[in-house]
Amino acid sequence: KGQNRGERGRGRGGWQGGRVSEEMPKYITVSTFAQARAAEINAMLKAVAQKSSNSLVFQTLPRHMRRRAMSHNIKRLPRRLQEIARKEKKEQSKTKCRKARRRHINLVAEFNRRQRKNIWLETHIWHAKRFHMVKKWGYCLGDSPTEKSYRACYRAMTKHCLLQDLSYYCCLELTGKENELLKQLARICSIDTGLTFEEACCLSGRFEGSLNLYRADRYPEDMLGPVTFIWKPRDGSENRQLWIWMHPALKQDMLRELKAVFQCSELEEIYIPEPITTTIQEEKQMDVVLSLGKKRKKDDKEGEKAVPVKKIIGDGTRDPFQSYSWISQSTGIVISDRTMEILRYRLIGPLSHSVLTETLKAASLQTEMADSETELNNWWVENCKDSEKVSLHQRQSAIFELLEGISSPSEMPPGTILGLTVGDPRVNLPKKKTKAMPDFEKYQDNDKVRQLYLEGVPVDCAHSFIWDQDICKNVTENKISEQDLNHMRAQLLVPGSHLDLGPCESKIPILLVQQPGKMAGEDRPGWGSGWDIYLPKGWGMAFWIPFIYRGVRVGGLQEALKHSEYQRTPHAPNDFPDCQAGMQFAKELETSLLEKFKRRPPAKRANYVKLGTLSPFICPWGQLTKNWEGRMKASGEFVHPSSPHPELCATEGHSFCDSKAEVVKEASPETGEVEETMEIISSEGVLKTEDVIGTQEFGERDETTTTSDFIVLRSEKLLMQLSAWCYPTAGKDRRLRLISRLGQKEMTEDVFLPILMSYPRALVWVNLSLLRKGNPELHAMICIPAEDDLLHLSKDKLFCGPQEPKHRDIFKPKVQKLKEEKKKKKKKKKDNTKALESDPPSVPDKETTEEHEDLILGLWSDALPDVTSHCSRTLLGYVTRGDFSLAAGCGEALGFVSLTGLLYMLHNQPADKKGLVLLRTPASLQYRFARLNIEV
Repeated sequence: KGQNRGERGRGRGGWQGGRVSEEMPKYITVSTFAQARAAEINAMLKAVAQKSSNSLVFQTLPRHMRRRAMSHNIKRLPRRLQEIARKEKKEQSKTKCRKARRRHINLVAEFNRRQRKNIWLETHIWHAKRFHMVKKWGYCLGDSPTEKSYRACYRAMTKHCLLQDLSYYCCLELTGKENELLKQLARICSIDTGLTFEEACCLSGRFEGSLNLYRADRYPEDMLGPVTFIWKPRDGSENRQLWIWMHPALKQDMLRELKAVFQCSELEEIYIPEPITTTIQEEKQMDVVLSLGKKRKKDDKEGEKAVPVKKIIGDGTRDPFQSYSWISQSTGIVISDRTMEILRYRLIGPLSHSVLTETLKAASLQTEMADSETELNNWWVENCKDSEKVSLHQRQSAIFELLEGISSPSEMPPGTILGLTVGDPRVNLPKKKTKAMPDFEKYQDNDKVRQLYLEGVPVDCAHSFIWDQDICKNVTENKISEQDLNHMRAQLLVPGSHLDLGPCESKIPILLVQQPGKMAGEDRPGWGSGWDIYLPKGWGMAFWIPFIYRGVRVGGLQEALKHSEYQRTPHAPNDFPDCQAGMQFAKELETSLLEKFKRRPPAKRANYVKLGTLSPFICPWGQLTKNWEGRMKASGEFVHPSSPHPELCATEGHSFCDSKAEVVKEASPETGEVEETMEIISSEGVLKTEDVIGTQEFGERDETTTTSDFIVLRSEKLLMQLSAWCYPTAGKDRRLRLISRLGQKEMTEDVFLPILMSYPRALVWVNLSLLRKGNPELHAMICIPAEDDLLHLSKDKLFCGPQEPKHRDIFKPKVQKLKEEKKKKKKKKKDNTKALESDPPSVPDKETTEEHEDLILGLWSDALPDVTSHCSRTLLGYVTRGDFSLAAGCGEALGFVSLTGLLYMLHNQPADKKGLVLLRTPASLQYRFARLNIEV
């Protein structure tokens, strides 16, 4: 009985059956035993003395002995702990109090440290207090306002003015002989796409131009990206200056290509960032920056002035110590990187010119220096002595004042450039925020305003001193600081009255460039028009705050995206899938969306395999164009649009597919019940032919984005032809009238077959408007409607669209099997790790788990099948941006479709249904009808 109790009550190492499990030793060696115990005692004492937690000494005391004063007064502690507390206090870092940290001199050092990796714009601190900030392309940028302002920003774009800081855009300046520049620049662009650098109106410097750049002699392949360019007006010298503005994501590729084309390899000079200072004694200021911890001496008269202004380091897309200028030995052409040297603001809206005319005032003439010791306005005094330049300034000022009489910037010729020299805008600040409004009565019957509409700005008025780097440097270095300006305001006899600086007022050269807004299409012409203003660096906040005081609303990156979406224009780099920056963007977007998908539990996320969505996070453009090329080769001729499987069809004529090939019963929209699920053909099936199938795995799909095996069609002539074919025959033969007006040909095989042969793997930029309700989303599928769908729509105008039958998840058993294997392994490890290591059958288990490591429930984890024929409706393309449009009042989407698929659809559609497509979001089975348009 006692034996049993002992067995139950004791563990394995204790009593067993009422006796000791191990026999006691008969004798011990005292010295060895003492040494072993001494080592254990030392280890125990060390562990006791060493503090295991992060708590302070006074926090180790019992609660009844603690006092609040112990945290800062060591003498309040017990004497035995006071020595340890003194050591702790020495170890703590001596952080300054908040008042010391918030001093301007310490703030500047902190701000400079924080923008080593991501450069701040001059308006960064203003944005950081009011915007969600993101780190992109080497900059820290405002993404969207923290307040609810989605509709307010749209109203500002439509009725008043929206302001954006585009100073992060990159500027490359090319200087050299005009003939040499044009000769090489002609290699990286094509007249087929529209404007070139040789366009006469742009070459004169009167208008800004925009175009797409390609690698030298590689058009239409190897796209580099979209750019805008401005030529400096001719001034009698041989050399010309050209500014090329681009998105920072595109800069490195373009700079590399330009250096290769012009053979600019030798570095002209090394760029070393210098702090911008506003005081005379720069050395003293630098000493102040270095001695941040020291107090200022009272007897130092310069103490108040010795406050350094924020450093302007330079471009975030290059190393500060990297070269910024390259010269060609053979032609003498110089490429200079002027990013962040010129600031750029964009004002969008019909009253943006009113904001400009109220905020900015033309600089007054000055013939004498204000102070002989400083270089303030010395360049302006010299230019005012020249009568020709004075008359030019007066003409520019007169044209600038006439802008107040126009109703919208879209009334001006597109891309109009106006140069101007203005006074300090901080002097004209209103007492409180006002809303800038135009004064139409003042210019109601003015012939000069009408002349400005018709003829635009003369060529000589496009000249600006901002092209001269020395003048820009002078203007930046001699800017009056905010502190001095406020000190002058405080000395006014009447507080709040106008501050007249006289000859001490800074003169700033600027450049105004008109943005034409929406030009393509028939609806909302000129929507989103405005002005871009170019400034010398250092003057960012001096212009920003006066604009805010005129009632503008500020937008970030998301507002810029919406602006281009409502204009239906591609946005860089999102909508340029054939350039490296666009591919990189798609890759990063896929990674972020996949991580977000994985974070949710399987029960709370969509099963895209069951929904028939092969690629929900990235658009497989290469696969799409390849599949359509394979369909065309396999069929020999165009097959009927209701057939999603052309490989199973007869190749003679326009014969229909066998009914067994597409046994797909749809769900009736009334009941919403799926009658029969659509079986996905396995990898051994007929659909996966070697021409059509993609070989990449789910984890390796980014291989398609590294090399572009497709192109985007940007030929204006062909796009106009396609645009005319997309119009249905409605009303009084609208499409036929449009074709005849544009001088286009009717759609016949003789016309479109040569296009197909020339561009077998091409994408076309399209915009889609939903006929009825629906909200298109990112990566939504654009599909071809079947004959039955069009018949149903013609009978029932309220028919919103068919439904996709539910697919079977062929990966679910594999995922479950993998899950069970992992559970078994975990259990085996828990039970006996030694047995698991010596178990021979564990080797094949490892192999199977390695094979299915990429399996994720709800995602297609195998090689992609034919994307065009995977669902019941033939896939035509994908949506890159989609949302409910406040401008159109319905769901609108922008995306790309296969050129081959588009011609195939238009050729087989009835005349009154041309351009009708189906849209389906990735997480839905419902198709919705949409109208496809191509705006040129």
